[in-house]
Amino acid sequence: MSSASPHTPGGGGRPADRTTCAVVGGGPAGMVLGLLLARAGVKVTVLEKHADFLRDFRGDTVHPTTMILLEDLGLFEQFDALPHSRISRIQVPLDDGTQVTVGDFEHLPLRHPYIAMVPQWDLLDLLAGAGRLEPAFELRMEHEVTGVVRDGERVTGVEYRSPEGDGRLLADLVVAADGRWSLLRREAGLEAKDFPVNVDVWWFRVPTGRDLQESLLPRSRPGRAVVVIPRRGYAQVAYIGPKGSDAELRSRGIESFRADVAEAVPELADDVHGIETLDDVKHLDVRVNRLRRWHAPGIVCIGDAAHAMSPIGGVGINLAVQDAVAAARLLARPLLIGDFAATMDAGGPSRQDRVLGRLRRRRLLPTVLTQSLQRLMHAQLLDRVIEGRISQLPRIVPWAVRRIPALSAVPAFLVGVGARPERAPRWARQDPPRDSHGRRRHRGRARR
Repeated sequence: MSSASPHTPGGGGRPADRTTCAVVGGGPAGMVLGLLLARAGVKVTVLEKHADFLRDFRGDTVHPTTMILLEDLGLFEQFDALPHSRISRIQVPLDDGTQVTVGDFEHLPLRHPYIAMVPQWDLLDLLAGAGRLEPAFELRMEHEVTGVVRDGERVTGVEYRSPEGDGRLLADLVVAADGRWSLLRREAGLEAKDFPVNVDVWWFRVPTGRDLQESLLPRSRPGRAVVVIPRRGYAQVAYIGPKGSDAELRSRGIESFRADVAEAVPELADDVHGIETLDDVKHLDVRVNRLRRWHAPGIVCIGDAAHAMSPIGGVGINLAVQDAVAAARLLARPLLIGDFAATMDAGGPSRQDRVLGRLRRRRLLPTVLTQSLQRLMHAQLLDRVIEGRISQLPRIVPWAVRRIPALSAVPAFLVGVGARPERAPRWARQDPPRDSHGRRRHRGRARR
């Protein structure tokens, strides 16, 4: 951590530059927040450490509420044109060879009653393109944040490493959207409460020419579970096993792993040779935690930086995007009128504390409810499968949804919509006139 006045030169002799809001992390939460703030007229700089968004096995689920957001922002037609598959049902096989639908999105009264499976880099490229149309938006790729800049106890910016050298970016507010292993939340001294998790996940793809039905296909065998996500030309597969068993899995070799997958998912038995090496199998150390406090003077965390989620249901992305929308709604006006900058000179962070604390209070309930449901699913289903105690759903579940099909809308709602969905602020949905370069001209300040 560094300490500096606002006029301290950046690293390597480069002068520090300034923005109003520095967003660290170019994932869904960071990109959505950057775009929304820029549409409000807030000068925002998003820092992404990679040169592009092409990283495999990020979460690729785009939920109904996120598609509504894209529609509000005037981006849905572009999104819908991206190559994608749609999942409208969650189906589970039973021992008698039949399947039961435990989650049916088509029962929901939504404009987009499905989950769209879109490579995350395509979604991020779309958001980046929309951001570049905003005069107040700047995206800096290959800018890896290495620490924070402080003025006393207050975070006043970030230090970064880039191809042009080390530097500093000063800001009225820093937003940490840098994921579950967030450097910034550690730098800010924000502590997380961790919950026990007994499983890990291994992600890989199986090339296949089969026409997989557009539904999630969970499979389970004693000691492991597999979830198949249908994609165009391949299946994206999540292999769930005991936590801490990555070394043992790899020691058994690729043939043993292929056999496990073929046994769990017979539809892919003829295709598992497409898993060429265990280097293609990516290990995810599953964590479930949340910060006790989401902010410190000059900095606030959102998304996985504030609350790491289990991959169950793929809801982590949806929750992170909702955090970003809520943050934009609460932060845009104070950032525009200089409330956050004023606290630096007044020596009293109370106004900023109230605004940032309001964000946590708004998003805490959906975070707690979602994590509680995930932990329940771990305890009652996943853990028992991994321990070999059960191999399928308790009998009461298929019995209930077959007699009352509308019950399948409940899991679909929890996955696809969730508690307290956020809508784009009215000022972000406006489509102001464009200048000669195709960029929007803002009509005024954001109003909540």
